[in-house]
Amino acid sequence: MIDRASLAGFLRSRRASLQPEDVGLPRGARRRTSGLRREEAALLSNMSVDYYARLERERGPQPSDQMLASIAQGLRLTIAERDHLFRLAGHEPPTRASGGDHVSPGVMRIFDRLADSPAEIVTELGETLRQTPLAAELTGDASGRRGDDRSIGFRWFTDPRAREVHPVEDHAFLSRLYASGLRDVVGRRGPGSRAAGMAERLLATSAEFREVWARHEVGIRPRDQKTYRHPEVGVLTLQCQVLQDPDSSQSLLVFTAEPGSESAERLRLLAVVSAAVGHR
Repeated sequence: MIDRASLAGFLRSRRASLQPEDVGLPRGARRRTSGLRREEAALLSNMSVDYYARLERERGPQPSDQMLASIAQGLRLTIAERDHLFRLAGHEPPTRASGGDHVSPGVMRIFDRLADSPAEIVTELGETLRQTPLAAELTGDASGRRGDDRSIGFRWFTDPRAREVHPVEDHAFLSRLYASGLRDVVGRRGPGSRAAGMAERLLATSAEFREVWARHEVGIRPRDQKTYRHPEVGVLTLQCQVLQDPDSSQSLLVFTAEPGSESAERLRLLAVVSAAVGHR
């Protein structure tokens, strides 16, 4: 059963504990609220202000698992706090398996400060959980992808559009890289895992995947530099810095260009393009 009073109190306390700068939002000159405003919490949780406000007022329908997961991420809850939220709302918490979608508050605090850089948070299966606007412009908006299509490794072998952002001369290496990475996850997670299921579906649908999978390659590492093709700014050669969260098997990827290089200038142009897209 949902405990509306405790749920409302918990949401209010977590909202009050956050400051705008904690989540990458501007504070503004005339601010009276000590923590986040309700509309800011709703924005971060990808829901309407009315829906969120009703929860804090002990009203409205019982939130779904998806809604609760979105609130937990929006309010930067820890895993323990997320599980508590689920129980207050009358749901069983998600399984604490590695590779889940919940991003830790610490990683989110770093991510929130990278708005002017291409950055994204990905799972061990290459599923994009969070993107900065500049990353979405560079590699494609991941917000609408569902199921296996969330994984760049899966899309690489099933959707030709996934290859358009990389030069043709890199394609063979990337095929080996993604197959090797998936084999590593299957080895760690075992038969019956999501990784094993993804491999089975790729074996059934992609002749190229079957070919590279048969090599049994493991341990192939990404190259120090990554090359991307953008239709408006051209070719960018970028370095990718990786911060790994061992508790969740997630990685924060940050892309940078060598100062003074042609790619650095094109990255600045990409920021202009991204800002223009955001205002359309």
